[in-house]
Amino acid sequence: MRNLPIIGIVVILIVAGAGIFIYFNLTKQAEVPKVEIMTKTLEGKKIAMVIAFRDFRDIEYFIPKDVLQEAGARITTISSKRGTAVGADGGEAEVDLVISEVNAANFNAVIFIGGPGMGQNLDNEEFQKLAKDTVKADRVLGAICIAPALLAKAGILKDKKATVWSSPMDKSAIKILKDSGAEYLEEDVVTDGKIVTAAGPFAAEEFARKIIEALTKNNK
Repeated sequence: MRNLPIIGIVVILIVAGAGIFIYFNLTKQAEVPKVEIMTKTLEGKKIAMVIAFRDFRDIEYFIPKDVLQEAGARITTISSKRGTAVGADGGEAEVDLVISEVNAANFNAVIFIGGPGMGQNLDNEEFQKLAKDTVKADRVLGAICIAPALLAKAGILKDKKATVWSSPMDKSAIKILKDSGAEYLEEDVVTDGKIVTAAGPFAAEEFARKIIEALTKNNK
């Protein structure tokens, strides 16, 4: 009789051990390796990113570039001259092509990046010509921050929905859009056909994803 408590304890330990064994085996079977699927949506696509040689907006260049490259796109950085372009926040980008050398038809999309430097190039004829050539070539055209004002000055946004950078103290870019005949929308990102515009650095990632959508939809 004295052995009964000991036998009981042994039985409990065996049952408990079996339970633990079953639990860990079921858990192990349920563990499925997490595989990060990288969908190369833009495999084979070529995208030109146009920046000011001085004071482009870093976030608006680097974040979309990363997103687009992750999707499989090949990025070519374009500016007014060769060398190392420097962003307003100190970031550096190597220029692959001078804007005068660019044929818009060789790219699937052309994207104009904002920043103080782009603000000084709104009337730049070469920048405007590339934007107009992109439309003529029936390619996707993107512009972020102040850059949509360049598209407006080039006459591209007439009767188009678009957004642009503004602040409580400075609404001048909005006026440029409206004066050009664009329908200004106070939104982070606006897509109208093959033209994608974004209001600033806070919309950089969404801007890139809308570019991907436009390229996927139009497939050119």
